[in-house]
Amino acid sequence: MSRKYFGTDGIRGRANGLITPELAMKVGQAAGLVFQRGDHRHRVVIGKDTRLSGYMIEYALVAGFTSVGMDVLLLGPMPTPAVAMLTKSMRADLGVMISASHNLFEDNGIKLFGPLGFKLSDDVEKQIEQLLDENLDRKLAQSASLGRARRIDGVHDRYIEFAKRTLPRDLNLDGLRVVVDCAHGAAYKVVPEALWELGADVIAIGVEPDGFNINKDCGSTAPEALSRKVREMRADIGIALDGDADRVILADERGHVVDGDQLLAVIAQSWQEDGRLSKPGVVSTVMSNLGLERFLDGLGIELVRTPVGDRYVLEQMLAKGYNVGGEPSGHIILSDYATTGDGFVSALQVLAVVQKMRRPVSEVCRRFDPLPQILKNVRYRSGKPLDAAEVKSAIFEGEQRLNGHGRLLVRSSGTEPVIRVMGEGDDRVLVEEVVDHIVSALGHAAAA
Repeated sequence: MSRKYFGTDGIRGRANGLITPELAMKVGQAAGLVFQRGDHRHRVVIGKDTRLSGYMIEYALVAGFTSVGMDVLLLGPMPTPAVAMLTKSMRADLGVMISASHNLFEDNGIKLFGPLGFKLSDDVEKQIEQLLDENLDRKLAQSASLGRARRIDGVHDRYIEFAKRTLPRDLNLDGLRVVVDCAHGAAYKVVPEALWELGADVIAIGVEPDGFNINKDCGSTAPEALSRKVREMRADIGIALDGDADRVILADERGHVVDGDQLLAVIAQSWQEDGRLSKPGVVSTVMSNLGLERFLDGLGIELVRTPVGDRYVLEQMLAKGYNVGGEPSGHIILSDYATTGDGFVSALQVLAVVQKMRRPVSEVCRRFDPLPQILKNVRYRSGKPLDAAEVKSAIFEGEQRLNGHGRLLVRSSGTEPVIRVMGEGDDRVLVEEVVDHIVSALGHAAAA
């Protein structure tokens, strides 16, 4: 069965476009029915980021869940990894995060977590999708069995304590001046507070959400604001999260950006030296730079590649027993601590290495020289541009020109109508020519 609603990261789209109150209520009903297993009183926890549409979707989900007899615990604005953690900690049957992650405020989404805090499998999502298109009137709870909803206090403190416990007790951040950009998103309260508790001198930006400014010219997708602030404040390090804080990008003391590939290299080498790597391997996607693969190979660590999407990284980690994985975007999964990407916990692991080595971040976080990599996006309105003969021919020609001395990847986004073209190799000029040729062909096909 083809997926009608779910993409690579839950259901995502324009608020009041694809993500309507009606759909949100139906998702609550369908997911609630799928996760009613046993005779106990079922409960679901719901967190959200700071988008204006979060209120609308939150209450529609509450209506859906309570109508099928599930109790609802409302967390308010919380990072996605905190919702996953609290789903398990509070022994809920289901967890929900209302967020469109790194997208701007006009979009929103619904991410679902099972009782152990993991994102749902394709099979479970298909069960929910089938119910979304059915009339569920006959499956609603009787009047006396309707669910209740209430807000939960103290959840910020729970997540702060959880994050701090991922570091050794004798390690603190005394002496470090840290700029943190919370993207006006879900982490705007908890992360600055946690860094302060760990002893850092904290300069917080992106902590004034107004419902509209999430991810706007800030956060991990626009790290220029972070870089400027690091240089201005002469900070030791900058941390940029995205709107739901499951991604992180760092900036060194010079304001230079450190991406997810370098973070994986730092964490993998540190964990290998400490005997903490469960297996001599790290999981990442086809988007990770060839430079990372060569660096890890020099350490005797295999880079295991998956399709794009953190769910596929996690699936491979769980199937093969790896405990470090991630994406160049800064979506890092450390399965010893979390069941999904956690931008803040990943940043803490790097900060621990910085404190241990007592070296500038520019030295600690430059483990390899990345190969030239060109990534361009082509937006389209309808149709399947990738199926066009002109596009197929351009891709074939590009692969022939690279001739084994680089990589080429052309794929559709799982969350928006965009085709991403990535090329990398030792010869930057050649890579640019190949990518531009394919982008041009896609542009023609999209306009046809």
